[in-house]
Amino acid sequence: MSSIEAAAQVSNMYDTVLILDFGSQYSHLITRRIREAGVYCELLPCTQKISELKFKPKGVILSGSPYSITDEGAPHVDPEVFNLGVPILGICYGLQEIARNLGGETSLAVKREYGHAELHLDPQADHHSYKLFQDVPSPTNVWMSHGDHLESPPTDFVIIGSTSTSAYAAVAHNSLPIYGIQFHPEVTHSVDGALLLRNFVIGICQCEANWTMSSFIDKELERIRTLVGPTGSVIGAVSGGVDSTVAAVLMKRAIGDRFHAVLVDNGVMRLNECEQVKKTLADNLGINLTVADASELFLGRLKGVTDPERKRKIIGNTFIEVFEAESHKIDEISRQSGLGPIEWLLQGTLYPDVIESISFKGPSATIKSHHNVGGLLEDMRLKLIEPLRELFKDEVRALGELLGIHEDLIWRHPFPGPGIAIRVLGEVTPSQVQIARLADNIYIEEIKKAGLYRQISQAYAALLPVRSVGVMGDQRTYEQVIALRAVETKDFMTADWFPMPIETLKRISNRIINEVKGVNRVLYDVSSKPPSTIEFE
Repeated sequence: MSSIEAAAQVSNMYDTVLILDFGSQYSHLITRRIREAGVYCELLPCTQKISELKFKPKGVILSGSPYSITDEGAPHVDPEVFNLGVPILGICYGLQEIARNLGGETSLAVKREYGHAELHLDPQADHHSYKLFQDVPSPTNVWMSHGDHLESPPTDFVIIGSTSTSAYAAVAHNSLPIYGIQFHPEVTHSVDGALLLRNFVIGICQCEANWTMSSFIDKELERIRTLVGPTGSVIGAVSGGVDSTVAAVLMKRAIGDRFHAVLVDNGVMRLNECEQVKKTLADNLGINLTVADASELFLGRLKGVTDPERKRKIIGNTFIEVFEAESHKIDEISRQSGLGPIEWLLQGTLYPDVIESISFKGPSATIKSHHNVGGLLEDMRLKLIEPLRELFKDEVRALGELLGIHEDLIWRHPFPGPGIAIRVLGEVTPSQVQIARLADNIYIEEIKKAGLYRQISQAYAALLPVRSVGVMGDQRTYEQVIALRAVETKDFMTADWFPMPIETLKRISNRIINEVKGVNRVLYDVSSKPPSTIEFE
């Protein structure tokens, strides 16, 4: 691996734990808990070939799965994982996968176990498994979610924990650092689960707990400089949101004037977005900014399109085309000024986007393509650089604070790359965009006035493809419906709907119906993720 290739891997800059995902809805939580312990980790699908792994992990975690280990077509790990010579922890299905590979027996449980259980521990103080449960009290409350169970452990494994229904709730190899647990330590219902995972990654895997945003900044700046080189220039996809702004500030710090920010007006941005972005990035942060008005091009290509996936693909591809065109112009200027050719495209991809795009394609197959990682042109001339690709949203915000970005911008709610196009359900037209845009602006104004904005992770108004009967004045109306969405979440992988105060909803509904022509009904979405997604499309 060359120095440039090595620089492209954050896993080469930190002690890294590998999480192999078997399709569990909880897999991303394992990643979160380990990051919270100050240890870097990466999640890859369980089908990952160990010989093709680009880094040597300090430890491996095998996740749970919606599959039964006995199902035909059930996912299985590359057996070479057991030859890596590093500690391994199997969680739920991961425990059964360890048993399958090392000689144990699993079977369908007489009764599926789902919910709280009391785990009684029996690790010997002189046995290496003691480190896994160090400082964990016995008994401790854990969360079970399984239909299979371990019938008999593999040879040379010892029992270190049990519940009233699972005799082998926790097992360990007699001499090797291989552990299996039937419960899910990554969920908050497992009271001491975070401590167990910390014990594994720090106490057993011997990872250095140095994953912080303050340590990330200098290493990421150096990585960017190595990737781009002393003469290369970068064109950046900016929108004024926290992700693209943090990425842009990071890029400017790394390569200075060789970073060129481009804001594409795609015709489906929020109210007065372009003006606000110009003021924030160009005037306040001193970033080179070019505004490309391509609204007619985007809306023209979206005409007649109702399928959400087609919308995303069209917008993603058109974005790249516009960037290509702008990069040619900036490239010529950059070459003439001696700053070097435009070779790279900046994107603010975050780790949840990556996880949903690479997770094991079983029952948890990708729900939708993401604007940051899907729908890109195959013949894209520019190389992609994604400085935030390994970060969760809360990590990006912490990074933004360290970079000195104003808190109002850091805490701004996320806005999707396809913009209002996926908040106008059905055909996207200028008039429909304007209705959604005005309703959304009123909604955000009111939750800010009510002091609720920072309590909500994301809020927006969507225009539904239905009409309803109403009465305004003395006339019957047959107009459109706005749906309000507001969620609470820490990582955007799961989310709960926000309990909006009734009086606030009354004010919002009254303003939208009175101020936005063409709307006579307002609804509030009370769906969680899963099963729903945060965006309607």
